[in-house]
Amino acid sequence: MAMKQLTPNKKLLVIAGIFLAIFFTPFTHPRVVGAIQEAFLMLADYAHEHVLLCVVPAMFIAGAVVVFLNQQAVMKYLGPKANKLVAYSVASVSGAILAVCSCTVLPLFKGIYKKGAGLGPAVSFLYSGPSINILAIILSFKVFGWKMGLTRMIVAIVFAFVIGLLMHMIFRKEDEKRLADERLFKNMGGPDARSLPQMAFYMVSMIGILVFLNWAPSQGSSTVWDFIYQSKYWITGVFALMLAYSLIRWFTKDELKEWGGATRDFALQILPLLFAGVLVAGFLLGRPGQEALIPTVWVASLVGGNSLFANFFASISGAFMYFATLTEIPIVQGLLGAGMGQGPALALLLAGPSLSLPSMLVIGGELGFKKTAVYIALVVFFSTLAGYVFGMVA
Repeated sequence: MAMKQLTPNKKLLVIAGIFLAIFFTPFTHPRVVGAIQEAFLMLADYAHEHVLLCVVPAMFIAGAVVVFLNQQAVMKYLGPKANKLVAYSVASVSGAILAVCSCTVLPLFKGIYKKGAGLGPAVSFLYSGPSINILAIILSFKVFGWKMGLTRMIVAIVFAFVIGLLMHMIFRKEDEKRLADERLFKNMGGPDARSLPQMAFYMVSMIGILVFLNWAPSQGSSTVWDFIYQSKYWITGVFALMLAYSLIRWFTKDELKEWGGATRDFALQILPLLFAGVLVAGFLLGRPGQEALIPTVWVASLVGGNSLFANFFASISGAFMYFATLTEIPIVQGLLGAGMGQGPALALLLAGPSLSLPSMLVIGGELGFKKTAVYIALVVFFSTLAGYVFGMVA
């Protein structure tokens, strides 16, 4: 659910805070000038590389989930009363198959959550999509060795289950109340106009477009993977033809209009927060390999060794940074070369892809401050713990 509207007093405090920030910021200082430039350069990179190819297709899928997917099926497999093993397995596997970044997974998360998925399975899906990325795991094996690669894979899968279960347990009563009120859910009907194979064909065509349009090279670790990368536009074209066929044969104009309206609503809800988050993240940390307001040498100096603080700092830094798909690999590789410990490196690999400042803003808009804060705290806590333990045995 959306965050409550601010009261007049809180609005005044926000305005006052913005005024004070502008008043005391030394805009003529070279580092501040460079940070502002990095903020807009990062936003430009995000717009070119991720909005059209990642976020927009994800919004169409999310719109389709809300409009066309049978709510009873969602409740059966992902609802709070569903079999826990089935619910969390479906959420984790479906999220992992998409292999998307922390921002691209947001429309899909919002779609299944609005359709009636329980908070726990929805959060498992939210975490697993960016974290259990098959190619990222393969590259982790190649770049960081089998110990870190295997640990990252196992721990990310376990975390998807555990964090989702804990969110369910902590907010069970609130979630059951949300799902008991049927007025919160639109389009209660099922896929009466289409058979299950037809709906599967339709959904798979859109998922195929999203997955293969964003297929990344393996940097030489897999010949088959690179062959798919070289052919990704042809493969995407096949899925686009599948989608066109399904839309022409099985959907009415009114249904397509409703789908477009749901997709538009997702765009209005998500894009402003994403863009604002990317600007702030770029201003503070800059693009990969670039300097912004916070010097990278500060970060490198704070994540050496294997202290709890070093692991916590790596986790919290990763949680606020924005990592496009696979970019965490070269960033962590560079930090390791600058003296980063093995434990903090794993902590960053676990927390970084699953969260970002832009995604926090969007998650907060959907779940509210309390649930979002608990989710962030769980990701940071478990990433810190995993990094610390791995650093002691590595």
